[in-house]
Amino acid sequence: MGSALRSQLESAGVSAECASTIELVRDVLARVGDRWTVLVVTTLAEGPLRFSALHGRVAGVSQRMLSQTLRALTRDGLVARTAYAEVPPRVEYELTPLGRSLSDAVAHLTHWVRDHQAEIVRNREAFDGGDSPAA
Repeated sequence: MGSALRSQLESAGVSAECASTIELVRDVLARVGDRWTVLVVTTLAEGPLRFSALHGRVAGVSQRMLSQTLRALTRDGLVARTAYAEVPPRVEYELTPLGRSLSDAVAHLTHWVRDHQAEIVRNREAFDGGDSPAA
Protein backbone atom coordinates (compact mmCIF):
# COMPACT_ATOMS: atom_id res chain seq x y z
CA MET A 1 0.00 0.00 0.00
CA GLY A 2 2.41 2.67 -1.20
CA SER A 3 1.49 6.25 -1.79
CA ALA A 4 3.05 9.51 -2.86
CA LEU A 5 2.50 10.94 0.63
CA ARG A 6 4.26 8.04 2.33
CA SER A 7 7.17 8.24 -0.12
CA GLN A 8 7.44 11.98 0.40
CA LEU A 9 7.43 11.60 4.19
CA GLU A 10 9.98 8.80 4.14
CA SER A 11 12.28 10.76 1.84
CA ALA A 12 12.04 13.64 4.35
CA GLY A 13 13.38 11.31 7.05
CA VAL A 14 10.11 10.23 8.66
CA SER A 15 10.21 6.59 9.72
CA ALA A 16 8.14 4.15 7.68
CA GLU A 17 5.91 3.37 10.67
CA CYS A 18 5.26 7.04 11.39
CA ALA A 19 4.64 7.78 7.70
CA SER A 20 2.12 4.94 7.60
CA THR A 21 0.33 6.34 10.66
CA ILE A 22 0.23 9.85 9.20
CA GLU A 23 -1.17 8.48 5.96
CA LEU A 24 -3.89 6.53 7.79
CA VAL A 25 -4.81 9.50 9.99
CA ARG A 26 -5.25 11.69 6.91
CA ASP A 27 -7.31 9.00 5.22
CA VAL A 28 -9.57 8.45 8.25
CA LEU A 29 -10.04 12.19 8.77
CA ALA A 30 -11.03 12.53 5.12
CA ARG A 31 -13.56 9.70 5.58
CA VAL A 32 -15.01 11.12 8.79
CA GLY A 33 -14.96 14.65 7.43
CA ASP A 34 -16.85 13.89 4.25
CA ARG A 35 -20.34 15.18 3.79
CA TRP A 36 -22.29 12.04 4.71
CA THR A 37 -20.24 9.88 7.06
CA VAL A 38 -21.08 11.72 10.28
CA LEU A 39 -24.78 11.75 9.41
CA VAL A 40 -24.80 8.03 8.63
CA VAL A 41 -22.83 7.14 11.76
CA THR A 42 -25.02 9.24 14.05
CA THR A 43 -28.15 7.78 12.48
CA LEU A 44 -26.90 4.21 12.85
CA ALA A 45 -25.99 4.92 16.48
CA GLU A 46 -29.72 4.57 17.18
CA GLY A 47 -29.61 0.95 16.00
CA PRO A 48 -29.57 -1.21 12.86
CA LEU A 49 -31.49 0.02 9.83
CA ARG A 50 -32.37 -1.19 6.39
CA PHE A 51 -31.07 0.83 3.46
CA SER A 52 -34.43 2.44 2.69
CA ALA A 53 -35.00 3.46 6.32
CA LEU A 54 -31.48 4.89 6.54
CA HIS A 55 -32.00 6.74 3.27
CA GLY A 56 -35.19 8.26 4.65
CA ARG A 57 -33.46 9.47 7.82
CA VAL A 58 -30.38 11.04 6.23
CA ALA A 59 -31.83 14.14 4.63
CA GLY A 60 -30.50 15.06 1.22
CA VAL A 61 -28.38 11.99 0.52
CA SER A 62 -28.89 10.28 -2.81
CA GLN A 63 -29.19 6.49 -2.95
CA ARG A 64 -25.91 6.34 -4.87
CA MET A 65 -24.03 8.45 -2.32
CA LEU A 66 -25.52 6.52 0.60
CA SER A 67 -24.47 3.28 -1.04
CA GLN A 68 -20.91 4.58 -1.57
CA THR A 69 -20.71 5.86 2.00
CA LEU A 70 -21.95 2.57 3.46
CA ARG A 71 -19.50 0.65 1.29
CA ALA A 72 -16.58 2.79 2.51
CA LEU A 73 -17.68 2.51 6.14
CA THR A 74 -18.03 -1.25 5.76
CA ARG A 75 -14.56 -1.45 4.18
CA ASP A 76 -13.10 0.42 7.17
CA GLY A 77 -14.89 -1.90 9.59
CA LEU A 78 -17.13 0.81 11.01
CA VAL A 79 -20.40 -0.61 9.69
CA ALA A 80 -21.55 -4.21 9.38
CA ARG A 81 -23.81 -5.25 6.53
CA THR A 82 -26.00 -8.24 7.30
CA ALA A 83 -28.01 -9.94 4.56
CA TYR A 84 -30.83 -12.17 5.76
CA ALA A 85 -31.91 -15.15 3.65
CA GLU A 86 -35.58 -14.22 3.57
CA VAL A 87 -38.18 -13.61 0.91
CA PRO A 88 -38.03 -10.77 0.10
CA PRO A 89 -34.34 -10.41 0.91
CA ARG A 90 -33.52 -8.10 3.82
CA VAL A 91 -30.25 -6.27 4.42
CA GLU A 92 -29.47 -4.27 7.55
CA TYR A 93 -26.63 -1.95 8.40
CA GLU A 94 -25.35 -1.37 11.91
CA LEU A 95 -22.33 0.08 13.64
CA THR A 96 -19.57 -2.30 14.65
CA PRO A 97 -17.82 -1.78 17.99
CA LEU A 98 -15.25 0.29 16.08
CA GLY A 99 -18.07 2.32 14.54
CA ARG A 100 -19.61 2.84 17.99
CA SER A 101 -16.31 4.25 19.24
CA LEU A 102 -16.36 6.68 16.29
CA SER A 103 -19.96 7.53 17.15
CA ASP A 104 -18.86 8.35 20.71
CA ALA A 105 -16.11 10.64 19.38
CA VAL A 106 -18.60 12.36 17.05
CA ALA A 107 -20.98 12.85 20.00
CA HIS A 108 -18.17 14.56 21.95
CA LEU A 109 -17.48 16.83 18.99
CA THR A 110 -21.19 17.65 18.67
CA HIS A 111 -21.36 18.56 22.36
CA TRP A 112 -18.27 20.74 21.98
CA VAL A 113 -19.89 22.58 19.07
CA ARG A 114 -23.09 23.11 21.10
CA ASP A 115 -21.09 24.42 24.06
CA HIS A 116 -19.17 26.88 21.88
CA GLN A 117 -21.78 27.64 19.23
CA ALA A 118 -22.44 31.25 20.25
CA GLU A 119 -18.73 32.03 20.42
CA ILE A 120 -18.07 30.49 17.01
CA VAL A 121 -20.95 32.44 15.45
CA ARG A 122 -19.70 35.71 17.02
CA ASN A 123 -16.18 35.06 15.73
CA ARG A 124 -17.45 34.32 12.23
CA GLU A 125 -19.59 37.45 12.19
CA ALA A 126 -16.67 39.55 13.41
CA PHE A 127 -14.35 38.05 10.80
CA ASP A 128 -16.85 38.42 7.97
CA GLY A 129 -17.54 42.01 9.04
CA GLY A 130 -13.86 42.89 8.80
CA ASP A 131 -13.36 43.23 12.56
CA SER A 132 -10.72 40.51 12.64
CA PRO A 133 -7.03 41.40 12.57
CA ALA A 134 -6.55 38.61 10.03
CA ALA A 135 -9.04 40.21 7.60
